Parts: sequence; structure tokens; C-alpha cells
Amino acid sequence: RSLPAGVTLVLNGDTVHTHDPRRYPPAHRAALDALREESLRRRVVWIRGNHDERYVMEDPARVEFVPHHNLGKALFIAHGSDFNSVAPRNRVLIVLFRLIHRFRIVLGAEAIHMAAFVKRFPLLYRIMLSHVAVNAVQYAKENGYAAVACGHTHCAEDRVQDGIRYLNTGAWTEGTSYCLWAADDGTLELRAVPD
Repeated sequence: RSLPAGVTLVLNGDTVHTHDPRRYPPAHRAALDALREESLRRRVVWIRGNHDERYVMEDPARVEFVPHHNLGKALFIAHGSDFNSVAPRNRVLIVLFRLIHRFRIVLGAEAIHMAAFVKRFPLLYRIMLSHVAVNAVQYAKENGYAAVACGHTHCAEDRVQDGIRYLNTGAWTEGTSYCLWAADDGTLELRAVPD
């Protein structure tokens, strides 16, 4: 609602948690309706993340669904799951984490987002953060991008690594939500999103 007219809105993945719209509460359905309406006023680009890769929007209006997006060579935007080299190599560990998480819930523990659960294991979480950043920066460097922006890790970051600026918008499911403002002059700024 606070975006200036004419500004492109890019959603960097995991905009929905599941591909089944019947499981969405009314507030989530309203948010999706708002995105459809926005796409009639401005360009709306939805980068598919690992949670919404199978999601098919009913009547998408003009929402563009893409695997990644770029602003020339100034910025490459991806969800980040493709840069996560830890998960594919450790499928057994991920399945084990999911089973432990479900078992906790069966025993009466609070249901929390899987990312919040993984954060309870700091070493594993730091390894995942590092792999996403290193691989994203390497991709940007190999393809001539000055900066790369991701999500996926649920950890907002803004740093320069190996001469490439790496930005991560974090997650809308935990704490403060962030967005990346990219100005026409090339300025990139990670900003907290007002509630």
C-alpha cells in the first residue's frame, strides 16, 4: 500500500506456504487478492520459492510468475533455495528434523515454522546461511552482477562478500519483515516493512 505509483513489486519467493489455497486463512486470501489488484496498477513479479513452486494462482490477473528476476547487471534476484547446497546433500537430516518437529507437536509443543525450529540448532543454521550467501555471490560474480538478493534463509542480511553485495530480505513469518528498495540511480536499501 505504501509503494509509489509506477514502482515494480518483486516478491522473492515463498509468498505462500503451501500450494493448496483451501488451507489459507481469510487474511491470506485477502493478501493474494490485493496482489492481483496491484498487478492491474503496476508490474508484479512473483519469483517462485521452494514453498510456492507448485502454487497456481486462480485468476492471476497480470502477476508474472518467474524463476528469477534481474535489474540489468545491477541486481540479480532469486528466492535462494537454488543456492542452498546443504539441503540437497543432507536429505536424511532434513527428513529427521521434520519428523522431530512433527513429534514435538504430537507431544503438545507449539507448532512453529520449520525455519524457526532449525534456528534452534545454530551451527546447522549458520552453515545453511553461509552456503546460500557463498553460492549466490559466486553466481553473481560468474554472471557479471554487481549485487544479488535472496530470501529463503529467514535471516535479513546486507553485506559485501568477495566484491559482490549480498542482500537477503529475511522472512515475513518471523519478527520484522524487510524489503529491498532499488532506486533508479542504483541505490539498494534493505528497509523494515511497517506493520
